[in-house]
Amino acid sequence: MPATIRPIIVTRDLDRLLAFYTGLLGATETMRFPDDGPAFYVGLQVGDSELGLSSDGSVVPGEPGRMLLSIEVDDVDTALSRVPALGGAAPGPANDMPWGQRVAHVTDPDGNVVNLTQTT
Repeated sequence: MPATIRPIIVTRDLDRLLAFYTGLLGATETMRFPDDGPAFYVGLQVGDSELGLSSDGSVVPGEPGRMLLSIEVDDVDTALSRVPALGGAAPGPANDMPWGQRVAHVTDPDGNVVNLTQTT
């Protein structure tokens, strides 16, 4: 039985997504391959989870909805305010959900859908 699920986002612009996820979430880089030169893969630590970013110049960003990352943050409104400056988009404000979460729907610079959540 698997113990870890590690989502990996494949992108044409690894540096752009790396700046977005480290700037938004305070993620820390735990792995880079290769060590020298342009990176093909970067592993990030986000709280007690891992997120991978992989470079592939042939990838064409698609329409949102193929995948959704839901990421628990300390303060949704603070994180939401950083999204535009990091190259992402926030089409609306955060909302309080009846199941006890505050949620903001955003997209990263490649158009991947990300839910920022905070347990209230």
